[in-house]
Amino acid sequence: MKRGHVHGLVLVTASAFFWSTAGFFVRLLDLDVWTMLGWRSLFASLALLSVVVIQHRHRAARAFLAIGWPGLIAIPISALSMLGYVVALKLTTVANVMIVYAMIPFVSAGIAFLWIGERTRRGVLPASAVALFGILIMVGAAPRQDLAGNAMALLMTVTLAFVLVMARRYSSIAMAPVNCLAAASVALACWPLMASVVPSWQELIILALFGITTTALAYLLFLTGGRHLPSSEASLVALLDVVLAPLWVWLAFSERPDRAAFIGGGFVLAAVVWYLLGELRRNRAAATHMG
Repeated sequence: MKRGHVHGLVLVTASAFFWSTAGFFVRLLDLDVWTMLGWRSLFASLALLSVVVIQHRHRAARAFLAIGWPGLIAIPISALSMLGYVVALKLTTVANVMIVYAMIPFVSAGIAFLWIGERTRRGVLPASAVALFGILIMVGAAPRQDLAGNAMALLMTVTLAFVLVMARRYSSIAMAPVNCLAAASVALACWPLMASVVPSWQELIILALFGITTTALAYLLFLTGGRHLPSSEASLVALLDVVLAPLWVWLAFSERPDRAAFIGGGFVLAAVVWYLLGELRRNRAAATHMG
């Protein structure tokens, strides 16, 4: 396994952890969806702007201008993904959103194959099949679904998969400026719909953490790490989010997943761990052969 591949796996795994806290933050805040989205996106945009300034210093403005036409296309698609995630979490349960999101390995693999002719790595399809089996268990026992919440979760899944393939297809795109502008556009779109009263300082702290972790860090880590991995593989590792997200809201708010969610989530987690362990074994075998 090449160093860049390992680097990609680490970044995508970290992004899954940060993404999994989104449901926790949504349940923690008693705000309408537009106020929550607007402030979250504002803080995320400021955090990403800081990243760009630290990276490029006096050439920060040039970094935004250098995103090119692929970056301009990626901005609204990424913004739709950010918007869809929070709205879905507000409209339905965290477990339901994760069930829809768990389709992302298949969506991204299909887009990557049709667009750039990318083939999946060995082990991705069997692991994805095991994960799909776990997802089907969760779906079969899930409570009555909220149509709007599921639709927003599907929008988030498809748009995120598309941006992931774009980041791999156009490796020159700087994802920090793209995601900064995407978050800023979400904040601007939500601004007229937000409550006129400014949230309390406690809520602002939570909103800042919400934006920095689940938007700034999660998207940046996922799309940067995804450049080093086939799209289907990055999406498979990101399924750790499916297992962790319901866990946090269960521990904090007693939004307890049912038995089927535990069993199905176990299959998803086992599939990801099985794949990663296989990659480690192949890495050691390749190192031994080279030595």
